[in-house]
Amino acid sequence: MENILVTGGCGFIGTNFIRYLLKESDFTGRIVNVDKLTYAGNPESLTDIETDYQDRYIFIKADICDGKRIDEIFDEFQIDTVCHLAAESHVDRSILKPDAFIQTNIIGTFNLLESARSRRHQMIRFHHISTDEVYGSLGEKGYFTETTPYRPNSPYSASKASSDHWVRAYYKTYGLPITISNCSNNYGPYQFPEKLIPLIVLNAIEGKPLPVYGDGRNVRDWLYVRDHCTAIWTIMKRGMTGETYNIGGNSEMENIVIVEMICDILDKMSPLSDNRPRKDLIAFVTDRPGHDRRYAIDFTKLSRELNWAPEASLESGIRDTIQWYLDNLKWADRVKSGEYLSWVKKQYG
Repeated sequence: MENILVTGGCGFIGTNFIRYLLKESDFTGRIVNVDKLTYAGNPESLTDIETDYQDRYIFIKADICDGKRIDEIFDEFQIDTVCHLAAESHVDRSILKPDAFIQTNIIGTFNLLESARSRRHQMIRFHHISTDEVYGSLGEKGYFTETTPYRPNSPYSASKASSDHWVRAYYKTYGLPITISNCSNNYGPYQFPEKLIPLIVLNAIEGKPLPVYGDGRNVRDWLYVRDHCTAIWTIMKRGMTGETYNIGGNSEMENIVIVEMICDILDKMSPLSDNRPRKDLIAFVTDRPGHDRRYAIDFTKLSRELNWAPEASLESGIRDTIQWYLDNLKWADRVKSGEYLSWVKKQYG
């Protein structure tokens, strides 16, 4: 792997993955980051990388739905490996505007696959990152495995399920060397504050209401983003071609418990001026349509075959995440206000 194309590299997971590859991993080649720079893509998160690794990092503002431009990038930079992260990913937005999810998650994936297929003689790996939401919802017991039937319940998860099937089909039909990973809920630094953990952390820091859907008893398996990055890289290096690997954090928890944990940690790290407990700020709101009750990942295959396991405990990961946001409130303010979008327009048009 000499020239890796990372799609959506200015997003939350993409930013962390690029930082991990260049600063911590054994990768010695070049990264070409292609991102459309929608509301959740923030190139400011990688300005230090652009300066410190200018011989190994290239950013290109482009849309994966533009097949001609993707072809040009493959040729210009001799792409031999793809790590496909670009996606519309917020369930609420998919309910309000599902067409954007069809375009990016399905058509965009198709364009990338076509570019890779026409150059499959030089492809080392096309790795596709997906979600556990494609499997639907679990009852009180059981876990998602790689053989769990797909039962998506939202426009978002339906679009990701479709993209998973397209990637697998290109392996079976054309022999494209692919791997797929389905991960549980990520959290950590640089996450856009529409997601549960950064939203709660930032609201709690400011003493604002903490919205929780329904009764708060929806269960998720939480994965610290750095652990996700190490798993992706492990699969890209040693995963078996054509295989799917589930990635979990071994941290299954109800949403309300996560919110209360954030409140307790922040009360100790940075008390409110009036010293009231942040749990008083919790406000239950109307549940979203089709809200899956429980996700839980069985990552035995990844652990057994590739010797991977998450390093962060839920408490240590949450604590580190809170500390990062406390240390980077200016970044968060610019993201929440949309101020960085003006900077993006000036820089990239």
